[in-house]
Parts: sequence; structure tokens; C-alpha cells
Amino acid sequence: MNRDKDGNPLIERYTANERSGHWVTAICFVLLMVSGLSMFHPATAWMAVFLGGGQWTRILHPFIGLVMAASFGGMVMQFWRHNQFEPGDREWLDQTGDVIHKREHLVPKAGRYNGGQKLLFFVLVGCMAALLVTGIVIWRAYFSALFPIGLIRFSALLHAFAALFIIVAIIIHVYAGLWVKGSLGAMVRGTATYGWARKHHGRWFEEAVRKSRE
Repeated sequence: MNRDKDGNPLIERYTANERSGHWVTAICFVLLMVSGLSMFHPATAWMAVFLGGGQWTRILHPFIGLVMAASFGGMVMQFWRHNQFEPGDREWLDQTGDVIHKREHLVPKAGRYNGGQKLLFFVLVGCMAALLVTGIVIWRAYFSALFPIGLIRFSALLHAFAALFIIVAIIIHVYAGLWVKGSLGAMVRGTATYGWARKHHGRWFEEAVRKSRE
């Protein structure tokens, strides 16, 4: 059994394949966020420097978007079954106040993902699908000539709204990962302590331990 530096037993939280897909998606998201914002308003145009200037930003932005869509699609296939809503998830969402105030012993035991994480998962799926479809419609170099101008304008507006929504969702995701000590480390190292798993994802922990003993 693997243990951390303090001697606490560790449980596998994410495989190397799952972690690599997550970090590829995360890097692409950051690049798309800064490049998208640089094209959104003159006040944020300076962000184009991160991709080599305005021209390179306009060229690379949609291609990076395709890479992110592919990597995120792989994550959806990996995590889809773990993010289906189950009995107890609604109660967990109704009792988020207890979670925030560190009274998790009062909420139903969570599976691999809790109700909030599952809700975020489907928000990201919806935003990503909207960004991919509208991005193709407004991709001037290859596809925009195939669509009427009204649809292009509507897609550009929807693309901006979906981008804003996903940026807010990711900020919440990052904050939660930092706030719940051990979450970020699990995505970096792939493991979590028994104590962390038992406290934050009790039902998943019990199932994982039971399977390891079979």
C-alpha cells in the first residue's frame, strides 16, 4: 500500500491518462481564455502577446479550440458514468451551506463526485458544445462563408456568452479545488489520503476499498 510522507495510506483518485487529459484541457482553456479576451475588447487586446500578437492569436485560437474540444471529449467519455445524478445528490446540493461551513458529516455521502461537481460537469459540457458549434460557424478562414450573416452574428454573440459562462464556471472549479485541501494534489499526483476520501467522497471510498479487498 502506498503512503504519503506522513505515513497516511493513499488511494488512487485519478489515473495517469485521466490526469493528462485534464491538464491538456486546462492549458488549452487558459490559452483560449487570454486569446479570446484579447479579441473581445480593446481594453484586453494586450493579452494577444501570449500567442505572439494579434495575427497569430486569430490564427491559433480556433485550432487550440479544436484541441481542447478533443481532449475534453475524451474526459467526458472517461467521467460520464461517474457524473450521473444519483439518490443523495439533490440533498447534497440542498445542503451546500453545511459543506461550506465544514459540516460534511451532515450531508449524504458522495460518490466519486458530489452533486456540485456533477452540476458543474454538465454546465461545462453544455458550454463546450456551444463554443465548438458556434466557433465553427464564425471561423472566417474556413466555414463562415457557408452560413448566412444572421446566423454568424447570432453565433458570435452566443460564443461570447458561452465563453463568459465557462470562464466563471472554471473560476468556481479552481476555487473549490484550492478550498478543499487535497483536491488539487489528487489531480497532480493521482492519489488522495484515506482520510480525505472518507471525508469528502465517503461512498466512493467505501466502494473502492471494498473492491480492493475482493
